[in-house]
Amino acid sequence: MTLPGVLLLDAAGPEAGALATAAAARGHQVHAATSAAAYEGYGPELKGLLAGHIVTDFTRPDRALAKLAAYARRRGVGAVLTVNEYLTELAAHLCAELGVPGNDPGRAGAARDKAATAEAFAAAGVRAPYTAVVRDAAGLRAALADPRVGFPCVIKPAGGAGSAGVTVVSGPAGAAAAVDAARRVAGMYASGGDPRVLVQAYAAGTEYSIESLTLDGTTTHLAVTRKQVTGGANRVETGHSLPVHLPPAVEAAVYRETEAAIRAAGIRNGASHTEVIVGGDGRCAVIEIGARLAAGQIGLLIQHALGIDVWAALLDVALGHPAALTTTAHGYATVRFVTSPRAGRLTSLSGLPTVRPGVPFVRRRAAIGSLVHEPSANGHRLGSFVVTGPDAAEVEERADALLRRVRIHVEPANETAQVSPASTSAIAP
Repeated sequence: MTLPGVLLLDAAGPEAGALATAAAARGHQVHAATSAAAYEGYGPELKGLLAGHIVTDFTRPDRALAKLAAYARRRGVGAVLTVNEYLTELAAHLCAELGVPGNDPGRAGAARDKAATAEAFAAAGVRAPYTAVVRDAAGLRAALADPRVGFPCVIKPAGGAGSAGVTVVSGPAGAAAAVDAARRVAGMYASGGDPRVLVQAYAAGTEYSIESLTLDGTTTHLAVTRKQVTGGANRVETGHSLPVHLPPAVEAAVYRETEAAIRAAGIRNGASHTEVIVGGDGRCAVIEIGARLAAGQIGLLIQHALGIDVWAALLDVALGHPAALTTTAHGYATVRFVTSPRAGRLTSLSGLPTVRPGVPFVRRRAAIGSLVHEPSANGHRLGSFVVTGPDAAEVEERADALLRRVRIHVEPANETAQVSPASTSAIAP
């Protein structure tokens, strides 16, 4: 019997590579939809897994949809997946066009466009910070004067991702600059400027994300992840740790709001990554939701800490099959992200750990000589590594000790310095 093919919308990165590996290992032909430039960046191992690829223009989603649907039908594709934040809406429309399991295309924008997210959450009664969408200076003044916003507040782009262009503003003086920063952020496949900026009430508390998988509208929560986040005006994630065991009443409230957010975003078949803040009173506020597996090696953390093969599970759901989601391990895992202390030209990066038992993943992203930045977005990471073990405190201590051994040297950049990013990774067998 011929197995259905699997189409990945953008196969770049560790998560997509793991999905391709899992599908190929099961005997599925794996295809990638990509751009010409992105395909050139695929490594030989990934290219060797692919039965075919199609080059398309993701900045024109209507044209891409028609082209990808025709390709998928020719190649016998029966499952469409993406881990790319910017392609989740296109994936929902393509699944609907092909008649394969996917999310509600009419509501998929609520998991991609943050203005649509705020509107969907408000309509569905999801507990979330009050959000105003502004387009000009008058709208900004009105939002800042609204008592439902207050200070501090958060200013962010409507179509961004990865914390890019997000600023915590303590007073009116910094608001205009924060709006400018948000408007400078262009989405990966943006075809033009977006004047919309979100002004959002600040939610104080501890930040977590909920990693979930939904099949035919029924959701299973895989893990609660604690986030390590920088302070100050830019809140960038510097680490993830899981599993976190919340008090029962708090966990119930978090899951209740998460499930309401999943329904509001039309997530019916696939992974979701829901970011929440839990206040000192135990109440939960949903900040954002993504219709995809979490990035930042969270899938790998789940696999090592809980024994759940998330890649196989994602494939099963995309094919409309029940997924194996039972916890088979009771460990703990954390990831640390290496960031630059200042902007400039990277002259050396040493001390990263090597892959070994208890350190199953090490990735270096920045090339010597490339321009680097102080972390103001997740894309500014220089590298990362994962630490695992049976005891949470021991794992955290070991991860922090390894991070202290990393040495980074950055020189002031001259105007002619060139950005030459590179990425190497190692994964334990």
